[in-house]
Parts: sequence; C-alpha cells; structure tokens
Amino acid sequence: MLDLDSVCRLCRKQAALVRGARAQANLEETSRDGQQLFVADLFSGHRPPQGRRPHPAPERAGPLKPVTYRQLVLFEMTRTLRHRGMHGLAQAADPRLAAALDVFTRQRATRYGWKHEMIWKVRTGVNIMLGFQDTPGVAITASDVAVLSEVNLPIRRVLEVLDDADMLEDDRVPAVASWLDRQITGLPTAMSDEVRAWFQIMFGGSTTTPRQRPRTVTTVKLYLGWMQPALAAWAQAGKASLREICVQDVKDVLDDDPLRRAQTGQALRSLFRLLKARRIVFRNPVAQVKTDQPSPGTPMPLNPDDIKEALNSPDPTRALVTALIAFHGVTSLQLQHLLLTDIQDGRLTLGDRSIPLAEPARQRLSTYLDHRALHWPDTANPHLFIHFRTANNDGHVGYRWIFLLLGPKLNTRKLRTDRYLDEARATNGDTRRLTDLFGLSFQAAQRYTDTITAPPTPDTAPPTQSSRTQGP
Repeated sequence: MLDLDSVCRLCRKQAALVRGARAQANLEETSRDGQQLFVADLFSGHRPPQGRRPHPAPERAGPLKPVTYRQLVLFEMTRTLRHRGMHGLAQAADPRLAAALDVFTRQRATRYGWKHEMIWKVRTGVNIMLGFQDTPGVAITASDVAVLSEVNLPIRRVLEVLDDADMLEDDRVPAVASWLDRQITGLPTAMSDEVRAWFQIMFGGSTTTPRQRPRTVTTVKLYLGWMQPALAAWAQAGKASLREICVQDVKDVLDDDPLRRAQTGQALRSLFRLLKARRIVFRNPVAQVKTDQPSPGTPMPLNPDDIKEALNSPDPTRALVTALIAFHGVTSLQLQHLLLTDIQDGRLTLGDRSIPLAEPARQRLSTYLDHRALHWPDTANPHLFIHFRTANNDGHVGYRWIFLLLGPKLNTRKLRTDRYLDEARATNGDTRRLTDLFGLSFQAAQRYTDTITAPPTPDTAPPTQSSRTQGP
C-alpha cells in the first residue's frame, strides 16, 4: 500500500533507519542494499529533534480524506497504554498526518479558549492514535480512542478534533441500546425484534408514519420498565409474538394498584400504537382496555428558609439557578439549554414567551456573569450555564449537574411547585394567570388553584402581585 507520496510503509521505515548515517540519501539509495523487516511498534530509528516538524502544516485546512485501503497485519493485538510510555508512541505518529491534525487542534483550542495543558493533552492523544495505526491515513474508530482513558487523556476532546478533520469513524453503540439488550434477554426472538422496532422509533424518532419526535433516554427507560413485567408474563405464558396478544391478555397483566395500572397501560399503549402504525402488529388490544390515570397528589410548599439559603448562597451559579426557578418557574430542561442571547434588556426569552426578570434575579444574573467571565474569559460556549467541562466545547450542562448544585433539600420540581402555589395564593386562585405566566396547561394550573379552598378575609387578603417578584 502506498502513501500520499507513492511510497510504501516499509521503504519509509527503511529510510528512517539509515537517515542518521546518510541524511541526504533519497528513498532509492536507502533501499539499495535491502530492507529490514520489523515488528509493529518495536521499530527504533532516527527521530527529528523535539519541537520540530518535518512538514509544517498550513494555518487553516479543510477536512482530510481518509484512505480507503487497509494494511494487513500478522495478528491482532489489544490496544493498551498500561505497559508502555505514551510519549514514545506519540512520536511514532506519521509526521504529515500529525501536522495536519494539529491544525484542527489549534483551531478548536483558539475557539474554546483551551489552556496550554489541555492543548498538550489533546495533541498527545491525537498523536498516540496516529502511532497506533497499522495503515497511516485511515479513519480512527471511536472505540480505539477509548484506550486514552488508561493515561487520563481527554477522550471527548480528541474525538472532537478527529471529527473536525473527518478522520473519525464513530462505531460506538449508545449505552441505552446495550441496556435494552440486557432488559429483553429471555424474551422470544419475535417479541424481542418487535420491542427493538418500538425502541428505534421512540429513541431515534421518525419522519414517516408514525411520525414521532425522539424521546429522552429517561422516557424510554421508564416505558420499558413499566411494560417489562407484562412482556415477561406473556413470554412465560407461551406467547412468541406481540401479534398473539388479545384484549384478555392485556387485562390479565394489569395491576390492581391504580398507579401501576396506569403506568403499565401508558407503556403498552405506546408500544402497540407505534407497532400497529408500522404494520408490525395487526391490532391494538390496549385501545379497548381502560387504564385510569391516578389522581396526582396535593402539591405542597417548601420550607422558606431552604429557599432563602439557596438564594443567598456564596456560589453565584447556585444563587442564579435557584432564582430563575423560584421566581420564574424555569424547568430543568430550559435551564440546560438557556443561551446567553436568551436574556436581553432584563427580559428572559423562553420559546415564544418574553418574561421580565424580577429584580433579585437580575442582581444574581449580574453577579453570575462576572463570575463566568472571570473563570472562563475565552470560552465560546453559547450557553448561559457552563462548568469546567463544558467550557471547553459548546455542550450544555446536564440534569445531574443542576441536581447536585441545588443540594439535597431542593430540586427543580419542588421549587416550581412552590412558585406555582405562591402565585395561586397571591391571585386568589386565578387559573388564567398561571397559564399566561408560566405556560401551564389549564388542567395543570387547576391542580394548584384547587389548593385555594376558601377566599381570604379582607384583613388577610394577598397583594395583587406575587410576593416573589419582590424577592426574599
């Protein structure tokens, strides 16, 4: 196999072996007396001085074009860095490819404000993967990059650089797909294939009938967990496929507990609806079975001291997150995807709603922005909330980060519930006010206004505007 200069790998290695004695010799002269075979990764020849590259890369470059051929190997070896030095393997990288990929490393470093230590780690990780290549110039698989975890190099950043250069072959299997395989182990083959078809529509979405937006991993796991006892019961009863399920089979697996009955019915309804629309099954037996929805519990307020403690936290991030939820009922998903441009002129934009920020929220926003600029002055991440991981890319924070930030006594759901109850009391149960202010449906808003059992007396009448808009 020939490289970009029409030279085979063996000739290139032979030239590197004798380059010290005859530095000016060309490839024909170095191979005149024969060629020395070598075992992969054990070749030791002349290397250029540290800090110099034989082929300087241009300042800007477009995506590379990976080679399509593969170099045959005598035997497969497990990739590992536990018993070898990573610096030597990084220096074994093809110098032309290393120089070309370094352009993408520097471009991403400039864009996201990487520090020198991060740049060095990413460059070393990229060069290690190039040094591992049996065929120089071939696309690097994402599963191979996982070996960098053995030496604590940033796998995600290396993957981003390789993807920018079009040198990445993403062969990773989503964790939820592996989880699915474990959950349906033991089901008949036909039934397992039908559940996988439902999973592909739910997780990946569909632009054809049945049209479906992708659902989150949490939703998919909940649905499969709710339907799993029913699937196991049908398999144990001798059912080989969901096509054999009738109305009576559905009734037999429904629990007497109202909550479990509703959850199982909701999951099975989704399963059969999507499979019937794809014509994988011929009927939807759940459509003829009534699975009542359980009545939601009575919403309860939080301890005001816990909210005040979080609002006055010395951590500017925690104080702002608490303020946005406690004053404006922002959801966890909205917090994760909130952009810097969504807050302008003291107004918060959420979808088609423009909300004037309460004065306490404005104060905490100003403090947080100063904190953000001090710790990550060069970041190009467009999201409002970032941390030390997301500051180096354009990703958003996760739900777990928000959960840990608020602490054990608070969470987004409880804070929103407390805010809705506060507004319901301040407006004497005005359902329309809650729907306009927070974007709730009428049914959801009614759940909070129903807590107002009796109108207040004139002496204790609440103000026309919620006290939350004035701050603690």
